[in-house]
Amino acid sequence: MIRIASVILPDKVCLVRRLLSPGISQMNVISQRGTHKKSKSFAMNIFRGKVEPAQVFPFPNVLKQEQKETLQMLLDPCAKFFEEQNNAAKNDEMEKIDDKTLQGLRDMGAFGLQVPTEFGGLGLTNTQYARLVEIVGAHDLGIGIALGAHQSIGFKGILLYGDKKQKEKYLPSLASGEKMAAFCLTEPSSGSDANSIRSRAVLSPDGKHFILNGSKIWISNGGTADVLTVFAQTPIKDPKTGETKDQVTAFVVERGFGGVTNGKPEKKMGIKASNTAELYFDNVKIPIENVLGEVGKGFKVSMNILNNGRFGMAAALSGTMRNLIRKAVEHAHQRVQFGKTIDTYGTIQEKLARMAMKHYVTESMAYMISANMDSGATDFQIEAAISKIHGSEAAWYVCDETIQILGGMGFMKEAGIERVLRDLRIFRIFEGTNDILRLFVALTGIQFAGEQLKDLQKVLKNPKANWNVLLGEGYKRAKRMAGFTTGPTLVPHVHSELTAEALLATRMVEAFGATIERVLMKHGKNIINEQFVLNRIAEAAIEIYGMVAVLSRASRALNENSPTGQHEQLMCNVFCEEAAGRIMGNLRGTSGSRNEARYAKLAQISRQVVDQGGLVQRHPLGF
Repeated sequence: MIRIASVILPDKVCLVRRLLSPGISQMNVISQRGTHKKSKSFAMNIFRGKVEPAQVFPFPNVLKQEQKETLQMLLDPCAKFFEEQNNAAKNDEMEKIDDKTLQGLRDMGAFGLQVPTEFGGLGLTNTQYARLVEIVGAHDLGIGIALGAHQSIGFKGILLYGDKKQKEKYLPSLASGEKMAAFCLTEPSSGSDANSIRSRAVLSPDGKHFILNGSKIWISNGGTADVLTVFAQTPIKDPKTGETKDQVTAFVVERGFGGVTNGKPEKKMGIKASNTAELYFDNVKIPIENVLGEVGKGFKVSMNILNNGRFGMAAALSGTMRNLIRKAVEHAHQRVQFGKTIDTYGTIQEKLARMAMKHYVTESMAYMISANMDSGATDFQIEAAISKIHGSEAAWYVCDETIQILGGMGFMKEAGIERVLRDLRIFRIFEGTNDILRLFVALTGIQFAGEQLKDLQKVLKNPKANWNVLLGEGYKRAKRMAGFTTGPTLVPHVHSELTAEALLATRMVEAFGATIERVLMKHGKNIINEQFVLNRIAEAAIEIYGMVAVLSRASRALNENSPTGQHEQLMCNVFCEEAAGRIMGNLRGTSGSRNEARYAKLAQISRQVVDQGGLVQRHPLGF
């Protein structure tokens, strides 16, 4: 047996090398410190073509009975407040939140939903928080932004990184609403590129303060906040080289420190009730104890704050969509045209069905992520970004279709939907534009996949010592090429009625993983410059996560014999079938000479338009 093995080994190695492709041995992948080779994140693992069910099946249910009862006690008063006391149209017209409304929010504890009770907050979990902001999103997105800018990102850094003294000093007054908070990152020269901020904080000669100078723009709560989480460049000396470089540091800044001023409230398209203003810092003395986290680690602080807050956006927009769909259904069921109510016509039926499915996917994502966070998951950044992208675009679609269903009435200010449409537009821009988040999703996942391929690259350097590993990898690729699944499937985790959809989703994961491997082998580290490809990878990832979210939720409904189980099954059926088609279309778009030629032409068209300063072609009339 030993002799035979020694004879056939080279052939096996050659076969494996062919299946793995010679390009892998020359591949350079993106690397970043802190990348984990193992992760329980479903979205991360699909970039390796792997089904990791731990965080998605069964659909997570993390609330204890006491937490459910607490939440139920809060829901009715919250809904009643927004239905009876708050006037969203008035807030929009005044371009500020009514004083009585602000006080009512304080009385409800709305400014400290997730602040621990020991610091005067309600101490809610992420899932409890999501359910309450869903109510806010259904009624007034302007207030939603003010509250979110305050606690979802404004003082979230103190919750995540603050030491005991910082928490004791700031959280009680922030939780009560006595003081407002703001998150100050964006500058005129740095939008999505957070590392390029120019505000600077230099240590004072006595070493007791940082002296801050600079400005921030478009800061939600900028004109009303008393406590600011500010990010600025600080000079850091490398102990090894002696070289000094600027690195971002996060600070807790009080308006009362002096030198902090703001501009007039910005005139905005929507979310007018929230305050948005420019902030200026002129020799602001920040005590060194107000550094948030570590000096020079502010970029990580800012990213984690945003990652922790994005799931709430999907939850809030689920509420927005729920309210819009209710209005659309009410009108469609009452409006009679050509002798029948318009909800009986196929065109309107398709609109309503797609609106309901988009809501179902967004809501499923939001509560899956919040539950994962409550369960202690730390690797959820891709899922959070996906939920923000999908939720903001789904809500825009639902609002646009609601206006279309209502027709002329939907266009009228009286209906209140035009205000929602204006409010919704910002959600695809702030807290990470959807365009940048798509790149973030793709590159974060590719980086994770690249770590595995780097390990395989090491194995290839000594094939005889690792031939079992190589055989396994080669066998997996051979099965994939033959159309078979190569690893665990989703089938055991879903209800039997959803077996076909589970198999489809599994195949999408494997096709996705194969595509990532091919893209990495072709482009190597230059993949960061291939945005036409990266966008299609991100789109496919978003769809796959959507498929799994609804498969899990619909399975739970069927397993529990829920009265809505059959309806959820229908939405899952249609969404998964259509999503699979979109996924394959996007994966095909990542390679091929025809696609590459088309992308080159698109880039050329864009360059010519830019060079011309606008459209290039002559007017059809010639003048």
